[in-house]
This record gives sequence, structure tokens and C-alpha cells, in this order.
Amino acid sequence: MNFKKYLCISAIGFMMIFFVTAVTGFSGEPGFDDREIRIAQFGPQTGPAAAWGAVARGGRLLADIVNEEGGIHGRKIKYFIRDDQYSPTHAMSGVRELVDRHGIFAFTGGVSGAGLHAVKDYLERNKILWVVPGTAALNPVQDPPSLYRFHSYPLFQDEASVTTKYVVEELGHKKIGFLYQNDVFGKTGLTGCKQRLATYNDIDLVAELPVEPTTADLSSQILRLRNAGAESVFMWVSPSLAVMALKASANIGYKPQWLSSSGVSDYPLMYKISDGLFEGVITGTFVPPPDSNDPLMLKYREAAKRLAPEERWGVFFIAGILFAEPLVEALKRAGKDLSTEKVISELNKFENWQGIGAPITWNKDRRQGTDSVQIMRCGPGGSYKVLKGWTPNELATWKIK
Repeated sequence: MNFKKYLCISAIGFMMIFFVTAVTGFSGEPGFDDREIRIAQFGPQTGPAAAWGAVARGGRLLADIVNEEGGIHGRKIKYFIRDDQYSPTHAMSGVRELVDRHGIFAFTGGVSGAGLHAVKDYLERNKILWVVPGTAALNPVQDPPSLYRFHSYPLFQDEASVTTKYVVEELGHKKIGFLYQNDVFGKTGLTGCKQRLATYNDIDLVAELPVEPTTADLSSQILRLRNAGAESVFMWVSPSLAVMALKASANIGYKPQWLSSSGVSDYPLMYKISDGLFEGVITGTFVPPPDSNDPLMLKYREAAKRLAPEERWGVFFIAGILFAEPLVEALKRAGKDLSTEKVISELNKFENWQGIGAPITWNKDRRQGTDSVQIMRCGPGGSYKVLKGWTPNELATWKIK
């Protein structure tokens, strides 16, 4: 090869490197540079679960607060959101585009269990952190623990177990029915309820009824629950199915104590879309009530008025803050000489660390940070009444002593 040809090929190579760097927007280790740290989230901004899209925007509020306070060791957070329309296919395409084009240091949130399963192996192969996934649809013990993924959303089976204990021991109800979505979400809730009931000598479910996520009529299921004499009924279903169940029940004058999951714990929203029928429903929750006077909640609430005035201050928006809090804390602890390994090391040192949610403990063998939930009841106008504070599930089988 002559010298001129060598120079020409070399020049083309350098130009290609320059072009890729310019397009992707990062240099050095993907995900951060001297000026910024790139953090991302996918979530349903449109589509059938668009109400949960507030989670991703809550994470953005925390990034804005951090940036307003000067960033983290001189770096600002650059925050990306991609609309997955509650589709695992869209989640995968959005995550690939973010990683390939922009270079992402870490993901947070992501409210779809199916979306998590779609992208988790891809993020693992690319050694990208995920703190904290916004779903409880994956048990990090049953699935081999990931080096890069840290969970704190209480598992649905733990939530159902704690809530079932409340029904039996606080309400004194023994005739319990369970209406569950026929998917991993609904089935894990059912598992937790039955796990708890197995600890009592004389209590079994009087009815356990599956419903398809796309069903349009729950009349027959509600009749069966009434005929079985269920005095408390769990509806471990999506918001739309929960409303459908309440309306079908009202139509026949059936008034059990309804219970549900944290997935429908945005009481003002549920009260509105159910025309007030959600009043009296008891749910588990993994965030404090929106009107909490906890100093950290007050700080976030005031910041939302200033930085996100267009957003409704509600449970889903607050959840996005909660999911991102541990990542921000670990980035601060890691220091200016940033690396994925350093952040992992700091996350592994969390011992009952607490932001606005339940205390979190992680270590190299434990990737599920908590099993605690609060129990609340929906009051008039969609208000919140705390029935029990943070309550762990002493039956949790995933804990590593």
C-alpha cells in the first residue's frame, strides 16, 4: 500500500469515528462525560396505560431538581423519555435507540412487566445499570440476580400477603374472594394471598376467578363472588378492569370490602373514572400519600409547582421520583471519578437507606431492596387514609439472611 493511499484510508477512518461520536453524542465511556450523565426511562406516554406515563415524568422532575442544585460532582443529568405505548416491542426499540444513538449510563423506572422482560437481557449484555425498575413482575431471586439491575418495588406476592393479613387480622373477614388478571401480574397477587391464607387453619378463598386483560364484561364473575358469600374481594387487575368490577357490583347491589394493588393506588384518578365508586377501596401502596408533610415530600411537591406546573401531583408521578432516588444517591456517593463499577459498589452498601419510600437494603447477593408496603383506604373525593405504615412481609421467601 503506497503512502498516499494509506493517508486517504486513515483520513476516512478518522472521519467515521468523528461522525459516530457526533451522532451518538457521547465520548469516552458511554453514558457520561465531564459535563453530563445520561439517564433514561421508557414508559406509556400514550396507549392503554397512558395514566402510568406520569412515572417517567416524575423521574424527570428529580433530574431537574438535581440540575437546579448544581448537578452531581459538576455533571448535570441529561434525561431521556421514550414512549413504549405499553408494548414490549416499542420498549425494545426505544431502549435500543437510546443506547445506540445517545449512550445511556443508567435506566430508571419502566412500568411494564412485559417491557422489563423484553429489554433486561439487552441491558445486561451492554452492562447498563437499571435503578429502579418500575414493576414488581420479576422476582430477582427466581430470575438469576443481575449485576446491573437493582429492584425496590415490593413484589406483588409480598403486597398481597401483607394486605391479606390485614383483611383477616384487622377486619376479621374469613370469606375472601380473589378476582385476578390472567397474567403474571394477577397470578403473583393470587399466590401471595394464598400463601398468607395457608398460615391460618380455617380460611380458604371462597372463589378465585381469572379474567382476561381485554375482557369487556365482569357481570358473571361478580355474581359468582356474591353467590359465594365473599365479604372481602381482591381485584388484582388493571385500573380499567377495577372500574368495571365496581360498576358491575353496584348494578346488583353487592357491597363487599374491595381491595386491590398499588397499581390502582392513585385515588383521585380512580375516584374520578369510577364516578366515586372507588371510595372505600383498600390498597397497598409503595409511596406516601401525595398530601404527606414529610420534609422530603414537601421539597418535591414545592419543586413540582415550580419545575413541572403542568403535572398533576399524584401517586404515579411521585413513584417516578421514588424509583430514581437511589440512583441519584449512589451517583453522589460514587464521587467525581465516575464508573458503573463504582456506582454498583455504592448501591451494594445500601443498608435500610430511605428516600420517600420504604427502607432499602441491597448487597451483592440481594437485589430486591424491600418487601414493605403501606395500607391505605380511599376516602371521600379520592382522599387518602393511612391504615398501616410500612409493613414487611415476614413470609417473604426471597430474603437472604
